[in-house]
Amino acid sequence: MPRRRSSSSTGNPTGGSTAPRNRTPQPVRVRRRTVGDFVKAFLAFLALMVLLVGVPLALAMQFGWPLPHGVPSLDWLQQEITVQTFLNILSVVVWLAWAQFTACVLVEMKAALSGVGVPGRVPGAGPSQLLARQLVAALLLVGATAASFTPGLSQLGHGLEGNQKGTVAVAQQTPGGLFGQQREQAADTAAAVAEQAAGAAAQAEAKQGDTKYYRIQPPEGRHHDSLWEIAQRHLGDGRRYKEIYALNKDRVQPDGSRLSEASLIRPGWIMEMPADAHGGELVEMPDGAPDVSEQVRQQIHDYARTGDQAQGGGDQAQGGHRQDGRSHASVPAQRQHQDHGGGTAATPATSSSGRSFGLPEALLGAPLLAAGLLAALGHRRRQALWQSALGAVGGRRGMEPPTPTGDALDVRDALLVGADPEGVRRLDRSLRGLAAALAAESRPLPVVYAAWLTGGDLHLQLAQPAGKPPAPWQTGQDETFWVLGHADAERYEDADTAAPFPGLVSLGTMDDSRLLLNLEAVPGIVSLSGRAADRAAVFASVAAELATNGWSDRMTVTLVGFGQDLTPLAPNRLRHLDGIEALLETMEAETRQRRGALGAAGHDSVLTGRTGPAQHTRWAPHLVLLAAQPSPEEALRLAELASGASRLGIGYLVGTDSAELPGAAWEMEITGEGRLLAPLLGLELDAQMLPSAEQQAVVELFVEADPENGPEGPAPTPPFLVDITEQGRPAVYARLVGPYEIIGLDTPDDERSALLHEALALLLLHREGVHPRVLSSALWPRGVTDDVRDALVERLRSWLGTDPDGTPRLRTDDTGRLTLAKSVVSDLDVLRSLYHEATQGKGADSRAVRGRLLTDALVVVRGPLLADRPEGRYRWLTHEIVDAQLPLIVADIGLALSSFHLEKDRAVKAIEALDAALRTAPADERLWNELLRATHATGDTARLQALAADLVGRADARGLPPRTEALLDELLPPWRTAVAAAG
Repeated sequence: MPRRRSSSSTGNPTGGSTAPRNRTPQPVRVRRRTVGDFVKAFLAFLALMVLLVGVPLALAMQFGWPLPHGVPSLDWLQQEITVQTFLNILSVVVWLAWAQFTACVLVEMKAALSGVGVPGRVPGAGPSQLLARQLVAALLLVGATAASFTPGLSQLGHGLEGNQKGTVAVAQQTPGGLFGQQREQAADTAAAVAEQAAGAAAQAEAKQGDTKYYRIQPPEGRHHDSLWEIAQRHLGDGRRYKEIYALNKDRVQPDGSRLSEASLIRPGWIMEMPADAHGGELVEMPDGAPDVSEQVRQQIHDYARTGDQAQGGGDQAQGGHRQDGRSHASVPAQRQHQDHGGGTAATPATSSSGRSFGLPEALLGAPLLAAGLLAALGHRRRQALWQSALGAVGGRRGMEPPTPTGDALDVRDALLVGADPEGVRRLDRSLRGLAAALAAESRPLPVVYAAWLTGGDLHLQLAQPAGKPPAPWQTGQDETFWVLGHADAERYEDADTAAPFPGLVSLGTMDDSRLLLNLEAVPGIVSLSGRAADRAAVFASVAAELATNGWSDRMTVTLVGFGQDLTPLAPNRLRHLDGIEALLETMEAETRQRRGALGAAGHDSVLTGRTGPAQHTRWAPHLVLLAAQPSPEEALRLAELASGASRLGIGYLVGTDSAELPGAAWEMEITGEGRLLAPLLGLELDAQMLPSAEQQAVVELFVEADPENGPEGPAPTPPFLVDITEQGRPAVYARLVGPYEIIGLDTPDDERSALLHEALALLLLHREGVHPRVLSSALWPRGVTDDVRDALVERLRSWLGTDPDGTPRLRTDDTGRLTLAKSVVSDLDVLRSLYHEATQGKGADSRAVRGRLLTDALVVVRGPLLADRPEGRYRWLTHEIVDAQLPLIVADIGLALSSFHLEKDRAVKAIEALDAALRTAPADERLWNELLRATHATGDTARLQALAADLVGRADARGLPPRTEALLDELLPPWRTAVAAAG
């Protein structure tokens, strides 16, 4: 994305530069100290002086010391209670209230000045501590930004660069100093280059031979210099701090250190400034040198030389230029973006409607969310299959899941393309592995504010230093970052430990770095401002990912003001409340309960509880997503609840119409262009969103997969039926049920044969059509360019050939999806057609026809689906349910054919049918139970005993299923004794 460039050289802070594409034209709302802030600070100071000094002086002057100066005698208790006695008692109460408030002020002052740790809670001082917090915050506002009041915030948007290798730096600072490849169109790049060239020419014309420098000022009280404020004062836009950073990155400072993070600057450092910088604190070299001391002039002179040497070569690596010995922010050339798997793919063409190649862009760019939704949807469909197989719901109607259409089909394809299940697996194993390693060393879990995923590496951002991380984790650029490389993460296996940070949720990306914010660790409320529709899209994305992510065990997500239709995604996790009052009552009760439970267990936070003996059953997080605007009174109650919620495992994300919300520790804004801004945290992200249309389509997929909501009646017709008569012989016949074979085509003899076979299998399993991007992501999960994919499609089209009328057997429908002609058939199509015809076609009215069709269907079955598929290929089958569906269809055929034979007392034939079905569905309990009945029907007790012993031998540690045991008790009462004797 093109970056903002320097304004023209007129010196006008508003500049004349045109705003770049894909960036909001509105300025970021940053709180600057105004006259009102100073007035508030002065009033807060007066209030504190009155309460802290005036109250005790008044009490001392009016009442003196209220307590007796010696040990009272018993006569004192018998004295008459006078007005003075009552006043003395009242003064004691006031003294105690003053002492409590003073303690609150001291606690809040300590937390604010140290910048580390969450303010402690003074017992019984809820309203007093809230008042103290507001007065202290108002007093300190004139000397510090809001970020100074929250531990660790000054580093949130910056640098993980110390552990990166081989990255390419560009103009904008990103998390970790990592500058990944960006999605840019040629027109955007050309416009940005032209803009940069024009700006550079104007600057060179206005300031020939002069370079401007700024010397970082020492702190004044609580106020410290920052690049944001320097850019705000001297460039007119705080967001241009990135230009200052780019000009000075890695150059040697007077104290010998280097600038490596935009948030870490020191007094006395020299900063080279863009040519259009203005203001009295700047020094221009060489003309302005006499205006400063000789020492500073020499420091600036030495620093200027580092720009020629250290930065000169670096600009080439960054793709930028140097003119007149000065650094300039570079515009990255158009390149291919890196997909979630680590490979390269062509930059998607995104339309204004938010769709890329006809698919929803919001889900294509959310790999963790897509993976969670896809996994949850697959689980829901498998659950529906088993419920249908057991006859629990609606007869047999779950055997053929509905084929999505319209927006639901597009969303399903987007999930298939965008999902990164390997990334979810690595993240989950890495976090659990870290928890297990810390538990083995008897160390508590650190407080993690955020995680950054960059190029396969995982960076955890800690609230405060927590010592040396356990191997293979390493310390990042400072002690508040723990880093795990991609190769080290691959070595982790599944760990039997609780998920340590289940509150992590994706917010968006900064270049190639993806931010996951730990909602339950935030020391207060996370507020989100912006237009209601944009906020709703962010809230929906957060709710959907929390409901389906793969790195959490248990949690409760409460939705207020939105999301009632989202609950079908995860009814066990998501709950919807009607209003804020109901939420406050619920959370007040739960806060008390959790605080008491922590105290009773002897834990100071849920993190210590998660590594203890009860880690799997307790301390699950409760995350509140409040999209409705709270009233001022409700906001204060919410702020009080959130003040100590982080140690209880409770997090709050609250939408607000204004930029300010009481108790908000982190303030964010979503723009109409999809940018998530938090200037004081150093964050400017491409937000992860789930717009309304995509949200409805996702919910539709889940609702249709739920057997409780399906239509009553017979099983639906399979999506593709073939002519099973002798005249319906196909031109191309692929055998997928068992070893993969193709009849009717010559086998390709080059190295692309495996890809062609896999592509054909994917198309055969999706007769409704396959989007080209789904095909490419399935065959090349690490990414591929469009020309390579298109070349394979053409080879596949040539290999399949044409029908007698000249029509290609591989076609493209009106939606751009690839479809196969009816002359290309698989044995799975034949199997489904035979079963459908036997149960709902001609076989439904003719017993003889039904028996013949069922027998033919069972002959088609030769084993599991694609039984000989090579290692590492066909990974897309993990997203399909056909692996679960095929055994159930085969089991149904075996059971139907067994029943057909047992009606005529042909027990041996029934056993043969059941044995054939068990070769494909060996885990189906129904087949084993029917086999017991058929064997019992033969009257061969020895054979029945042998079968019982075989079943016991196959059983796991839990033993035989209860229904099987009950059936054996009925058919073979002494089976337990016989099996024990045989064992």
